[in-house]
Amino acid sequence: MNKCVKTNELFDCKTTYLSELFRGSEYPWDMLPKIKDYVLSLIHSKLPGFTEIAENVWVGENVTIAPTATICGPTIIGSGTEIRPGAYIRGSVICGSDCVIGNSSELKNCVLLDHVQVPHYNYVGDSVLGNGAHMGAGSICSNLKSDGQAVVIHSDCDYETGLRKIGGILADGADIGCGCVLNPGTVIGKNTSVYPLTALRGVYPENAIVKAADCIVLRK
Repeated sequence: MNKCVKTNELFDCKTTYLSELFRGSEYPWDMLPKIKDYVLSLIHSKLPGFTEIAENVWVGENVTIAPTATICGPTIIGSGTEIRPGAYIRGSVICGSDCVIGNSSELKNCVLLDHVQVPHYNYVGDSVLGNGAHMGAGSICSNLKSDGQAVVIHSDCDYETGLRKIGGILADGADIGCGCVLNPGTVIGKNTSVYPLTALRGVYPENAIVKAADCIVLRK
């Protein structure tokens, strides 16, 4: 099973204003400490096609924001994105185009590429979500270990990240079922689907169906 963990293996970043961040990060968790400053640098450069709607909150064209949503800066929301009632964006968030940030979903310090959907009661903190990634209702990216120690990514070898907070890394096309918990540092491969109510830890291969943490079927 191909357990990819490098940024260029998990994501095909075609979002122009995110390309430098992805190119400069060998592993996706390398992006996490850079997000705030990266968003601020883009804001200071005044991205073409974006409008400032609040302090350090910039949105692209045709963005829909429900009146009851809360957006804190620094945040950049890509064109065509829909932010639904009760969504809470806590800052240091940047997303591509045509995303859905849904009702009562909470985001902080994360990157979303194009067409990402976090539509219902999701928590996405210290995470990177690839093109077309989808999180079912109530699924969360847990980003802090109970002992407060630095997160280690467990794969064919262990990756010492040195970071206390890492949520989920969802590659392009990853689909997470309702009610799942991605424990800190979980990596889901490209086009892999996860059954509902599954608790995961570690790295999962691309083009697979994860029925349980110890039951993985490769797509034919």
